[in-house]
Amino acid sequence: MSERRIQWSLIGASALFGSLSTIAVLNLFSRWCTKMMVVKKASSLVTFSKDSNASCPGAFSGISGMSCNGVLNNLCETGLLKDEVVSEQLTRNIQFFGMESQQRVAESFVVIVGLGGVGSHAASMLLRSGVGRLLLVDFDQVSLSSLNRHAVAIRADVGMPKAICLQKHFSSIFPECRVEAKVQLYDESSEEEILSGKPDFVLDCIDNIDTKVALLSACVRRGLKVLSAMGAGARADPTRIRVADLGESSTDPLSRAVRYRLRKDHGIHGGVPVVFSVEKPRVKLLPFKGSSGEEENPSDYQIVPGFRVRIIPVMGTIPAIFGQVMASYVVTQLAGLHVLTEPVVNLDLNHYKMLHQRLIEHEELLYGSAEEVLVGVEEVLYIVKELWHGRSARDQSSKDVGRKMWRSVNELMLVRWDREKPASVSNLILLKFEEAEAHETTTLENIKKEEPEFYDKVVAVLRRAIVDYML
Repeated sequence: MSERRIQWSLIGASALFGSLSTIAVLNLFSRWCTKMMVVKKASSLVTFSKDSNASCPGAFSGISGMSCNGVLNNLCETGLLKDEVVSEQLTRNIQFFGMESQQRVAESFVVIVGLGGVGSHAASMLLRSGVGRLLLVDFDQVSLSSLNRHAVAIRADVGMPKAICLQKHFSSIFPECRVEAKVQLYDESSEEEILSGKPDFVLDCIDNIDTKVALLSACVRRGLKVLSAMGAGARADPTRIRVADLGESSTDPLSRAVRYRLRKDHGIHGGVPVVFSVEKPRVKLLPFKGSSGEEENPSDYQIVPGFRVRIIPVMGTIPAIFGQVMASYVVTQLAGLHVLTEPVVNLDLNHYKMLHQRLIEHEELLYGSAEEVLVGVEEVLYIVKELWHGRSARDQSSKDVGRKMWRSVNELMLVRWDREKPASVSNLILLKFEEAEAHETTTLENIKKEEPEFYDKVVAVLRRAIVDYML
């Protein structure tokens, strides 16, 4: 009898469990149907309308995502983060920033101009971080060769305007975000249309200097927060990407040109944060060849005046990291989280002159003259910053940077690696005083035997100097 009772109990428990499971599944299905209605409603808002004021032929604009009507009205009234699906999707951000700070992010409006390798990744992570409204601006289309660095584009998107491509994919990732797409070129005539609406941040991801200068100067004039991306092409070292004021980005050629134009044409001397790399470009623009295969004048083939036709080689990872850095910078600013960026290693010229003079005095003391010093202050700058990063060759950690490095440089000096060779750009290492003294009393054979890792590291660094200076 007891066995029979147990059997009936098990059957009853199974029935109860099944009922509860069914109710849970139905609830989830109902929520899923609601979200599909949101996505469908958002997608139906995408429009392609001719823009008579656009700066390039065939300009379109589109809007998708959050709208204060119909099925989305509840999200607008109660706040994005009160929606269960949205709060679950952004739960890691909420845990990191806190609900109040994440709410500020959700209420923010960000404009991204330029949607290539840098801009597409920046926009994608701003979306995934819960920014409530995005304006995407680019006149160009997705090309097959851009798929090595674009954030979301696939082969089926080739030929589609970049702004519309991002908008399409974004509606599947975070449909609650209001995403506006403008397929047009930014210039002075489109300034009001693009920068109105009081955006909380503007991201400049343009690779054309005229357009970049126009956008940055407009943001400064309007008092808008802006973050600008400098040259990401022809680089390979992600550890050398920095965020600093435009005035500190002295090693980047694009920064140098933008800085000059802003100062000369608009009287702007600084105050514009930029993402840039302290790594020198490894390759140059490729020569332009026409259909005949012969080199021709690139300007003859420009569709838009002032825009680059020649190709700069680019490894897709670096623009992507530029974009991720920009998104991280903006999101933390929007959330009110203070992040102290690492200072840029940028010694005053007098420091390099001091190191050069110290080298001459050391040569005179040790060898009787400085005739074999084959470097000037410019080469000393390259050796200290590019080869040894302002630190002793025996201490290549990242602990002494910026102002700390300025103080530590007083303890450093340049000495020959191989005493049998002249003090050239490919034969000088940076050491502390006591390290330099010990180095002068040993031989390369002993170093190679006793410290093979250090020996190989120095040889590899000096080999780079040979390549950079084509010795």
